[in-house]
Amino acid sequence: MKHASLVCGLVLLFALGARAQDSAIPPYQPLLAVANTAVSAAAEAPRAFASVTLIPAERLGDSPVGTSSASSNLAVPQFGVINVEQSYSFQAYAGYTFVRVYAFPGREVNRNGVDVSVSYFFRKGLLGVEGAVTGAFGSIGGESSDFAFYGGGPRVRVAGPRGLEFWAHGLVGDAHFGPQIRGYTQDGLTFEVGGGVDIKAKWRRFAYRLEGDMIGSRLYSTTQYSPKISAGIVYKF
Repeated sequence: MKHASLVCGLVLLFALGARAQDSAIPPYQPLLAVANTAVSAAAEAPRAFASVTLIPAERLGDSPVGTSSASSNLAVPQFGVINVEQSYSFQAYAGYTFVRVYAFPGREVNRNGVDVSVSYFFRKGLLGVEGAVTGAFGSIGGESSDFAFYGGGPRVRVAGPRGLEFWAHGLVGDAHFGPQIRGYTQDGLTFEVGGGVDIKAKWRRFAYRLEGDMIGSRLYSTTQYSPKISAGIVYKF
């Protein structure tokens, strides 16, 4: 009987101690647990916003970013040079010439000969100077009747398509025409104006020239206007 009473007393004391421990837990401890959970979530939130996903440019499709990237990769168009012609300062010409000389009223004669000239262009440009000599030969009544002109003046050229070069000149000098007629001079102040075209040859420094001019002279106390044509070879250097 005494032993049973002692066991019951121990059980009662143990039960009262456990209840006292449960009542000692602070009433706000659950609130602290909730607060800790919120802080942990807040700490993880910046990581979510800071994450960046890289997408390859070829997968952007028609998006504005993809369009900008594609436009930045467009190749810049290259403009090729179609044709380049090297310019030279000097040109030397020699060729055949035909002159129809109106020697005096009612008397015209045809003369065949040679035409020679040398031109220099300033800084290989469009404007230059030229010196020329023309000699055409024939006879009248069994006597020598030659025509000669030498002069100089300005010359201008313009490059054209397919290797063509158009030019014009104006020369002033002296002319001589035979035969000798008593009381008249065979020489006189003369001018030549005209132009032509140089056609590019197979060889770089050469060209073919076609030329047409008008020669105005004062011989035998009368004025002559004699047409002249010429064709030959140009050498550039």
